[in-house]
Amino acid sequence: MPASEETGSGPVIHDHRRIDPVTGQVRGKHAASKPAGTTSAGRPAPASAAPEAGSGPAEDQPADGEERETGETREAPEEVPEMVTGQAVKERGGPQAADLAAQLAERTADVQRLQAEYANYRKRVDRDRAAVREQAVVGTLTGLLPVLDAIDQAREHGELSGGFKSVADSLQAALGRLGLVTYGDKGDPFDPKIHEALIHSYSADVTEDTCVEILQPGYKVGERILRPARVAVAEPSTGPDGSSNEPVWDDAEEES
Repeated sequence: MPASEETGSGPVIHDHRRIDPVTGQVRGKHAASKPAGTTSAGRPAPASAAPEAGSGPAEDQPADGEERETGETREAPEEVPEMVTGQAVKERGGPQAADLAAQLAERTADVQRLQAEYANYRKRVDRDRAAVREQAVVGTLTGLLPVLDAIDQAREHGELSGGFKSVADSLQAALGRLGLVTYGDKGDPFDPKIHEALIHSYSADVTEDTCVEILQPGYKVGERILRPARVAVAEPSTGPDGSSNEPVWDDAEEES
């Protein structure tokens, strides 16, 4: 039983319990020997030290000396680093703002340069891919030109019939879908860029160099000539002034 003493202010009760019944905290070595409800020297606790009515629970208030015994301290909240934005650069002044603005302009220029290089790279890759495809198609079609010549000769002699005719028509249709175009018709003006003259003659029926006969048709893919049309060319027999274009042979040359 706790001992009691008589003083001038009334009886004093000493509480030696290690656990504070009010806060539930472990008392210090000296706090356990203090009288309940008193401060040091057995004097009653002042009214200001008592908890106010209607306030929160007593355990919310840490016991005296608790922070020293547990060694725990409250940590200050971490500072969040400020993001550097265009608005922040505008609001700041002095050399720091000028430095940040220069760095921002440099990074922006780098990004724009990389974007332009990537766009040029994509265009170059697409162009190279198209060139490789065109080269492959041209190589395949060039190898099939002798087959097309044989089909044309068979058609001229009336030998293209039956199943062979169906195969030939299917082949020519497939090559047409790949872009193969046949050109060269009788009566076309002679163009040395797309025609190859194998026979030359003079004729009063033409007014310019004209293809009077198509020996072999020409083939092209787009603007690329795979094989020029092989033709017979007729030149006008008289010039613009009415003179003859035909060569004059001397008798000596004729006898020889």
